[in-house]
Amino acid sequence: MYRIEISTDADKVIRKWKKSNPILFKKLQKIFKELVDHPRTGTGHPEQLKGKGGDVYSRHITAHDRIVYEVFEDYLIVLVVTVEGHYQDK
Repeated sequence: MYRIEISTDADKVIRKWKKSNPILFKKLQKIFKELVDHPRTGTGHPEQLKGKGGDVYSRHITAHDRIVYEVFEDYLIVLVVTVEGHYQDK
């Protein structure tokens, strides 16, 4: 099992969604449950991002929002980098 760590920026958005958009927050929680077991497959069409270096993936949360995370296999950690927007779109 992997441990999930969340960047400060992603944590702010997650806290906002928890209060203002419970449906979106619930979708994100489902993805987090999958990340613990299998970060490279599952809901949201996971795809490895090229040109980012490392083991960086993206999954759809909604048509506009993506979760971007990096997998550190040696430490069994999934670092959630961002959860809002489409890559750099805001």
